[in-house]
Amino acid sequence: MGKPQEQRRKEIVQATMDLTAELGIKSVTTQAIADKVGIAQPTVFRHFKTRDDIFAAVIGWIAENLSKAILSGTNPDDSPDEQLRKLLKNQLTFINKHRAVPKILFSDVLNLESPKLKALLQELMNGYIKRVTQLLQQGKENGLFRKNLDTDQTARYIAALIQGLLVRWSVYEFNFSLEKEAEIIWNFLQPVLKEN
Repeated sequence: MGKPQEQRRKEIVQATMDLTAELGIKSVTTQAIADKVGIAQPTVFRHFKTRDDIFAAVIGWIAENLSKAILSGTNPDDSPDEQLRKLLKNQLTFINKHRAVPKILFSDVLNLESPKLKALLQELMNGYIKRVTQLLQQGKENGLFRKNLDTDQTARYIAALIQGLLVRWSVYEFNFSLEKEAEIIWNFLQPVLKEN
């Protein structure tokens, strides 16, 4: 008898993440996924109608687990700057454990070939920028950050800074720790955000 549907779906998502990290998105076929899970290819299609549906589930998994990771160890009573520091650290710690994330987030294949997947990626990034903007705004209101800080623009620059780091990490085949980079980024950002 086969495994429960939800368990099999999770295995397919995890196999897709593993293969993406190893091979890149273009090489992740439904046959490769089936081989990785140890099932026949038609079984993949019993759980997901299309390859895009698999990647939609992968993006959903990233969004859910990244959100949990970002909030891990944070306390609503922490100051906004401390919450932002933890957000950056937790985000990079999560991605350091899941090498497929930058390949999925910055994939031309997903962005160009599937409007549905592109919309999901945009939603993920917009949610991240919104959270960073909120923390910047709270810090500004509490007098921790500069009064003239453009919180929307700064949040987008922080996202771009992280994206650049992830591209570099991917290009250099993950040969440095993102967790160490989190403190370097915070030490760079802190004086830029603070009141003079």
